[in-house]
Amino acid sequence: MAAIPTHIKAWTYSEYGKSTDIHKFDPNVPLPELKEDHVLIKVVAAALNPIDCKRMEALFKDTDSPLPTAPGYDVAGVVVKVGSEVKKFKVGDEVYGDINENALEYPKVVGSLAEYTAVEEKLLAHKPKNLSFVEAASLPLAIETAYEGLERAGFSAGKSILVLGGAGGVGTHVIQLAKHVFGASKVAATSSTGKLELLRKLGADMPIDYTKENAENLPEKFDVVFDAVGDADTTFKPLKEGGKFVTIVPPGLPPPAIYYILKSDGAVLEKLKPYLESGKVKPILDPKSPFPFSQTVEAFSYLETNRAVGKVVIHPIP
Repeated sequence: MAAIPTHIKAWTYSEYGKSTDIHKFDPNVPLPELKEDHVLIKVVAAALNPIDCKRMEALFKDTDSPLPTAPGYDVAGVVVKVGSEVKKFKVGDEVYGDINENALEYPKVVGSLAEYTAVEEKLLAHKPKNLSFVEAASLPLAIETAYEGLERAGFSAGKSILVLGGAGGVGTHVIQLAKHVFGASKVAATSSTGKLELLRKLGADMPIDYTKENAENLPEKFDVVFDAVGDADTTFKPLKEGGKFVTIVPPGLPPPAIYYILKSDGAVLEKLKPYLESGKVKPILDPKSPFPFSQTVEAFSYLETNRAVGKVVIHPIP
């Protein structure tokens, strides 16, 4: 394995603003410090998430880490060094995860859009052998968010669900997990016209074209509604009596809607590993992925159009 450098290449920003204005390529970022419970990862691939954009737009600057920062939550890579308390991983292991335990509270100063990043052992999992680094990087934040929402809603076999925003990073996994892991009786999901076939492939029994049909007016009611897009027109109307409404988009509907922010946990990825290795649950990559490291700014611009299907991934790094 190559010697670990003292300084690394990364995309960073030193002020808040629009991604195209603030990102700079920095070839001289100090290597992040390795704490006892951390592993140092040589980053192979990283995925972009809407939370990265919210962070750079200063939407949670009161609890942000100090600037300058290298953004990025999702990582896939190889362990090159372990802290003294690390038990689960060794040098050479292929790992992946969402590197920030609490998304809005002091995210890593050196995130995944860097050559190396240091991450707590508990946030990582062994990469499924059948997945490429690009595929693995696309998963953690989105699939963990989808899983946590279904758990919070008390979703279980035989229940029905309506997914608002079924073709996005989180929505594609809500459909798959509801159908193939939790055993849903019926999955309905919304998207634009061109993405309906994808919804069917993922396991949606009832793809809904939101440009032609309002999910609010469906004759059918559901045990759970999972809002992955934050549609301002959404109400509790599609819910059965006693049903649960879950949303990941602030401010969301008032209670009894369940609004939550993901708490990252590598144990969830380990739990889902059999479904990923069997192919029952698949990573969904946007057709433009991966973007090379040199085009990270273009990748953010594309993510911000809200036209991405599945995940936008950066690879190789650098």
